[in-house]
Amino acid sequence: MGALSNIPPHAVLPLGAYDGDSLKRAAERADQRLLAVDLARARDRDEVMEAIAGAFLLPDYFGRNLDALYDCITDLKPLDGADQPGFLVILENLPDTAQFSREQRDALLDVFRDAADFFYDRDTAFRVFYSVDKPGS
Repeated sequence: MGALSNIPPHAVLPLGAYDGDSLKRAAERADQRLLAVDLARARDRDEVMEAIAGAFLLPDYFGRNLDALYDCITDLKPLDGADQPGFLVILENLPDTAQFSREQRDALLDVFRDAADFFYDRDTAFRVFYSVDKPGS
């Protein structure tokens, strides 16, 4: 599994310590399903949910709230025929705005932590990497 072998199979980690392009290539080599979204244009919860829904190809019935996000993520299937089934999720540039506070960001990341626990029970890797877009940076 190469670059992913040093990373726990069920983790939510800051992206800063990793090279996003290398992670994407490692996911492809390991037959891991890549779910990546750049949230640089999102400023509030609705825009974050909309961007995730589009990038992850979530179903039309996705309710655009945290419970619905968990349900849709845990309904996702790894790539067919993968020797080591799993997911690699990259959430780039999570907003840090008055409309999307640290508490909201933490709640969103908690959904991904809960999904990692779900997939752990199914022997399926679920690694999440995220970065925060600080205003003015």
